[in-house]
Amino acid sequence: MTPAVPDRLERAYREERAAVLATVARRLGDLALAEDAVQEAFAAAATRWPVDGVPDRPGAWLTTTAWRKALDVRRRESRTYPTDQVLDSPAPAADEVPGSLDDVLALVLACCHPALAADAQVALTLRHVAGLGVREIAAAFLVTEATMAKRLVRARTKLREAAVRFSVPEGVDLVERLAEVHAVVYLIFSEGYLASGDGPAVRLDLCEEAVWLARQVRRLVPEDRESAGLLALVLLQSARSAARSAGGGLVPYAEQDPRQWDAARVDEARAVLATTAGDPPGPYQLQAAIALLHATAAAPDRVDWVRVSRLYAALARLDPSPAVQVNRAVAVGRADGPAAGLALLRPLLDEARLAGWPPLLAAHADLLERARDPGAATAWRRAAAAAPAGPQRENLRRRAGAG
Repeated sequence: MTPAVPDRLERAYREERAAVLATVARRLGDLALAEDAVQEAFAAAATRWPVDGVPDRPGAWLTTTAWRKALDVRRRESRTYPTDQVLDSPAPAADEVPGSLDDVLALVLACCHPALAADAQVALTLRHVAGLGVREIAAAFLVTEATMAKRLVRARTKLREAAVRFSVPEGVDLVERLAEVHAVVYLIFSEGYLASGDGPAVRLDLCEEAVWLARQVRRLVPEDRESAGLLALVLLQSARSAARSAGGGLVPYAEQDPRQWDAARVDEARAVLATTAGDPPGPYQLQAAIALLHATAAAPDRVDWVRVSRLYAALARLDPSPAVQVNRAVAVGRADGPAAGLALLRPLLDEARLAGWPPLLAAHADLLERARDPGAATAWRRAAAAAPAGPQRENLRRRAGAG
């Protein structure tokens, strides 16, 4: 086998697998069977391409092969599917371009369908859109490979039982479904950016998968400004990923070396965000604008906190979630003094449902420390005790010792 064959096969898997799967899944209406058929098509390519040469249109070859593999399965099960219209469907033409943009978008939307729980949406997206193996996804969820395989089977079964169609809605329905897709992609990124469990604090592999997914979503709906905002946001945050970890632990923003930030990604994000100018910004655009101010500051202690606090005020009007309110309080504490930040934080501290929430407790400790309040060290220890074991807790304990 010449080196070009495995390289081309790997490229086809990364660049065309989702499109091939989308085409076959739409024709079959069965994601599980489509996935199996596509895997078999790639296995066939690994055998045939070194002998026959890489086809001029690898995606079309893979689509046709996967379709034939799927039909073989359906024919063997013809007693179960006595009137299966799929058996009468023509095979894709040899020169058919696999996966129109609508097909691929339909696949993404199906994986992020609201009939599924959030963790199932994430798992399906990583498996079928990003193409991660079951073992990799299991590692991300801190479960065994067998457990993750069962979860994927249940999720696909639920889609089939719910008769989810591989189609793209229109108008308001599409906007609402895109919001679900954005949330799933950002969940994947967030798990990489601040990983759960007692492993490394930053999972660069998950961050990169989320960036790749965000690029695909924007490619599929280039006119959607929130998709652009999401891409800019994950680019900006991932630009600082390498500087956020050292020895498996977390490095706070104020202690990071800006020379380690990825300037090319910052520039790309700035260009992407510039395309969204015009209409009032959405939540991801506002978060990206905030991240841009952090990524372009001359130094961590020279962030324009006045502008950051104003952007958080605008974001809070669109998304008054506790996370946004906490971040706004921290920004106001930097811009207008810790007393102003503590005033915004106080109502959240009085909410029973947020008692023991580590981000809130850490923000409170930070503002107390800036106010030179003697209770800051105790507050840091309280935040550390509430944090999950691992790098997050160790970072908070360090702050408690410093305070």
